[in-house]
Amino acid sequence: MKTNITLNSIATTIESASSSPLLYVLRDELKLNGAKFGCGLGQCGACTVLLDGKPVFSCLTPLAAVSGRNVRTIEGLGSAAAPGPLQAAFIKHQAAQCGYCIAGMVMRAQALLETRENPTEEQIREYMEPNLCRCGTHMRILAAIREVAASGVLYTRKRA
Repeated sequence: MKTNITLNSIATTIESASSSPLLYVLRDELKLNGAKFGCGLGQCGACTVLLDGKPVFSCLTPLAAVSGRNVRTIEGLGSAAAPGPLQAAFIKHQAAQCGYCIAGMVMRAQALLETRENPTEEQIREYMEPNLCRCGTHMRILAAIREVAASGVLYTRKRA
């Protein structure tokens, strides 16, 4: 079955079963390996991507659910040579230890900072709660998010 999506701002046609998890399509067919398979149950967040600007667990999202929609992965935020603001802050704060959760963490934080201006510490912690880091770098992850939140550089919602 053909499915049309906008992937990282590029119109993309995918030929795969509509029941295929988006994560498998991204990794196996499109060779975008940023989103990771963690638990396969939507409980860890390693596979988080943005769907129309909202974080979703790509391991639980069937391809049929993304037809005609905008999907953004970590690869759509920047590169190693030119990281996006949030990626740069994660690097600066050494937020990754093993790195397995980081793409999902960055994607969830990106969604928060694009839609909420100056989130409080409590709002950041609550929003990030679905994503787990087993290495224990949460404090560095939070520091990176706070830094970018304070700059306001990602906030895109129109001001009244």
